[in-house]
Amino acid sequence: MNAGARETRATRVRVTADPDWYESAGISLGVRVGGLVFTSGQAPVDEHGATVGAGDFETQARRALANLATVLAHGGSGLDRLVKVTVFVTDMSHQDVFAGLRAEHYTAPFPAESFVQVAALADPAWLIEIEAVGAVA
Repeated sequence: MNAGARETRATRVRVTADPDWYESAGISLGVRVGGLVFTSGQAPVDEHGATVGAGDFETQARRALANLATVLAHGGSGLDRLVKVTVFVTDMSHQDVFAGLRAEHYTAPFPAESFVQVAALADPAWLIEIEAVGAVA
């Protein structure tokens, strides 16, 4: 280390909700580090971890976005402060539906986003999962 330089460590703070739908899985809903909140992938589950909207992409996407908003809020951020979003879907044909939801939920300046089709998600009933990074207010 250079003379005069000092090492700094960002404190990691677990983001949780009550109830915390991911606690039993041994993962955090999110982690706040400095001025950013990093979320785990938010799935179409209710506050107890039960899947909602089986077979209905729009219902599942709305729930995943609602969960994302909750986690960001508990971390001091919000959908209006998204920096980066990664959307995982099991069928790329849902891209137009999500584009409509994006228009409802995102604000300018719009976040960077990746929209990725995957072979499967953690639960076979899930059609979408969303992870994000949000700036703290």
